[in-house]
Amino acid sequence: MKWRFVISLIVVSMPFASLKAQQTAQKEVTLNEAIARALQVQPVMVQARGDQRNAGATKMTAIGAYLPQVSTGASAARSNVTRVDQTTGRPVPAEYSYTGSFNASLELFDGFRRIANLRAASAGSAAAEAEVVNQRFQTILATKQLFYDASAQEDLVRVAAAQVKRAQQQLQISIDKLHAGSATRSDSLRSQVEYGNARIALLQAQAALATSQANLGRQIGIDASVRAVPDTLLPGPPDTADLRHAALASAPLVQQADAQASTARAMVWSARSQYWPSLSVSYSNNRQGVGSPNLPFFDNYPETFSWRFGVSWPILNGFIREANQVSASVTRDLAEARASDTRRQVNALLTQQLAALATAREQITISQDNLAAATEDLRVQNERYRVGASTILDLLTSQAALTQAEVNVVQTRFNYLIARAQVEAVVGRTL
Repeated sequence: MKWRFVISLIVVSMPFASLKAQQTAQKEVTLNEAIARALQVQPVMVQARGDQRNAGATKMTAIGAYLPQVSTGASAARSNVTRVDQTTGRPVPAEYSYTGSFNASLELFDGFRRIANLRAASAGSAAAEAEVVNQRFQTILATKQLFYDASAQEDLVRVAAAQVKRAQQQLQISIDKLHAGSATRSDSLRSQVEYGNARIALLQAQAALATSQANLGRQIGIDASVRAVPDTLLPGPPDTADLRHAALASAPLVQQADAQASTARAMVWSARSQYWPSLSVSYSNNRQGVGSPNLPFFDNYPETFSWRFGVSWPILNGFIREANQVSASVTRDLAEARASDTRRQVNALLTQQLAALATAREQITISQDNLAAATEDLRVQNERYRVGASTILDLLTSQAALTQAEVNVVQTRFNYLIARAQVEAVVGRTL
């Protein structure tokens, strides 16, 4: 029994040494550093910023529709085929010929289509900006979850290590009492089982810690495990007096849904523009000659220009306009319904997360009180077992209660931090 106990101590001490060495070599990050890195490398943020740039380009295109379309061109040509001068009848050697052109066109009236498209593009740009904010806080939430999980798993490893240490001490006490004749072999066997279970719990906690640290490293773009360095101070509960009103007015999900509804309404007006005539004007100027041109626009060549005014008004197009109008109206109704539902969704989520936050805050106090009570109970049971006033079952039960109380302290702290981060993700701002 003694040799088995010594071997067990050596085996369980090896993971501690390797864990300490691994933590020393690991890269450490604070929460703010982890968030900053995640916002740079996460694909959802890259996609959101790309959508924002595309929306900005679409808005620029809608503004450009008010400007005239302008193009210009020039060319020079030479052929080895000679021609005959009609006046003198003599052959004229081949020479260069030059051509220059300038064209401009402008749509004067389009049935208010450009106005509607510009409104739609502006709303789309606003929706893209809201999506960036939303994805930013979703990324922050995911990073905080992984960061807090890595921190909690490290605390759970400490809890498991403390459980192993208590089990070692209890096993030694049982062995000593067995040798002294004041305990039965059953007590030492139960202590040995408890010690083995504690070692298994420690190994499981270490595996969970390694997994959480690897996940944190992936989240922040590091191809290795990363150790979370948490703040020692627990943030206090946020001020929720005006939080609901602010969330329903400016939450990223609400802003994005409202912008999408505005886009859909603008597209209805864009579809109605097909019922109006369109007016356009264009100008064309061409110059051509064989002598060396005088820049900038070949002033020594004869000029050929034209102005053109046009009107187009489709009277009947097979009810395509009507179909487009119905499709745009259906899309608008759906977008407006989603905007209203999103506002209700945010209200429900906020209610849920605030309740979870308040519950987690209270659980922290309760778990700390339970930990103090369990610590004192184990102290009393240890003394009672030493003097033979209690059984090994009473002591093991008290040890299990203390371990669970320590786990609950870690878990309730984790739950509080996550609930707080989820509230921030819903409202779209840091509390």
